[in-house]
Amino acid sequence: MKIRYLEPSDDRKAISRIYELSWKYAYAGIIPQDYLDQIPEGRWTDKIVTLGWDTLVCIENGEYIGTSSICRSRFEQYSESGEVISIYFLPEYMGKGYGYRLLSKVVNELKNQGFEEVFLWVLEDNHRARKFYEKFGFLCTGDYIEDSIGGKELREVRYIYRFNNEKE
Repeated sequence: MKIRYLEPSDDRKAISRIYELSWKYAYAGIIPQDYLDQIPEGRWTDKIVTLGWDTLVCIENGEYIGTSSICRSRFEQYSESGEVISIYFLPEYMGKGYGYRLLSKVVNELKNQGFEEVFLWVLEDNHRARKFYEKFGFLCTGDYIEDSIGGKELREVRYIYRFNNEKE
């Protein structure tokens, strides 16, 4: 698997497809199914390139299989932290170690940008993702934000990873 920064020639629709299929798989039973079923093709095409964000892609045998976007925190109260905005994979690549490799890469990229702490938001009911982040070393802070997706009220919880806790 190759992990690299997004390039101008990358196929934005193929990368958006990762989001689309990942959402439909990972959020089944969490987000209303009718909302998931109505996610249009290319939904995230424009979001992949957002000012201030860095997007990385994972490619395996010439196919886009995963993506992640990172930035300086979008939230004023965490302005000195790096943020993992998203990390998604095609469903058939989940649970096979690819996510760990991509998360390691983006966390290290944020460390190289000078951040001492990285955080991310995850849906409270997304137990699979929470377990993944905890296994990596992220800690749940107890901070949360309320969200509404597809007419359902949801809570996102904040996880942090502090570099000063790493083993030398």
